[in-house]
Formats: sequence, structure tokens, C-alpha cells
Amino acid sequence: MKMLLSLTLGSVLIAGTLAPALAAGDPPSSAPVAKPAVHCKTGEVVKKVVVNGKTKEICVKVKAGILPDEDLYQQGRALAKAGNYEWALEVLASIQNQNDPRVLNYTGYSNRKAGRVELGITYYHKALAIDPNFVLAREYLGEGYVAAGRIDLARIQLEEIKSRVGDASEEYKDLQKAITTGL
Repeated sequence: MKMLLSLTLGSVLIAGTLAPALAAGDPPSSAPVAKPAVHCKTGEVVKKVVVNGKTKEICVKVKAGILPDEDLYQQGRALAKAGNYEWALEVLASIQNQNDPRVLNYTGYSNRKAGRVELGITYYHKALAIDPNFVLAREYLGEGYVAAGRIDLARIQLEEIKSRVGDASEEYKDLQKAITTGL
């Protein structure tokens, strides 16, 4: 079965499901999501082009420089959150700035969720070496530790999140739940 990707303003259609395409920290919108216009195959991304004065979305093979890094990041992130980890990794790998903590974070996330927990953990460490206050990376690192059976290390990340943004944050609550339930 071929996977399909479609990105429009605020939505992603992947393998027949519609999901919000929000960046970390973006507030969810209560506005209805428009039906996507373009469906791409695995290994492709959506690119906006102007044809006869009209903006059109087309599918193009993913490669470095095909889109601005931010567009590739958003599409890679959306694929990762939708469970298309290998495809997300392909898109994220095409980003020119591989030292962006957000790229490292979702590369870690995709590897962890694909079963490569230790590899994912190394990417979270790289992201945190660049930005120690990146609490989403701390949450995902803690979840990686839970998956690896290292609850002691997960609790350290929980305390790090609390010291940076408090215990009312979504990242704190999500990691606390993962520790309590074992994911």
C-alpha cells in the first residue's frame, strides 16, 4: 500500500487520516480544516508553484534544497506525528541545517518510535546540547528512557522540565503520564 501525503494550510492527509500540522508550541485551531488538494507518494513532499499566475501544489521528490528548511521541517514533523517514521526521516534528512534542535528532536522521535530507541536518545542529546531549554526534547528523551526501562533517567528529565517551565506544562504532564503508565 502506498502512503499519501498532502499538506495544506494547517492540515496533513497521510494514509487517509486528517491531522493538524502544527509546529511545537502552536495553539490548536478550532477552525475547520480544509480538505487537502494534493496527495503525494512516499518519498515526495508538497511544493507550491505558480502556474499561469495561480498558486498550485505539486508533489516533488524529496531532496536537499527542494524547499526551504522550514517547509521540510513542518512536513517531516507532520509525517513523524502521523506515524510515518521512515518517510519523516527521509524528509528531515533533506534539511540543510542538520544542527537545528527541532530537526534533531524529530529525527530522534522518528527513530525512537520506529524501534531504534538508543539511536533516538542520541539525537535528543544532540538537540539538548544546542538548546538545553528545549523542553519538548526533554519530554521525548524522558519517554525514550521509559521505553528503555530507565525510569530513573526519565525522572531526571521530568525534574529538568519542571525547573524550566513548571509542572503545569504539557511536556511535564505528558512525561509524568509516560512514567506512571510505562508509555
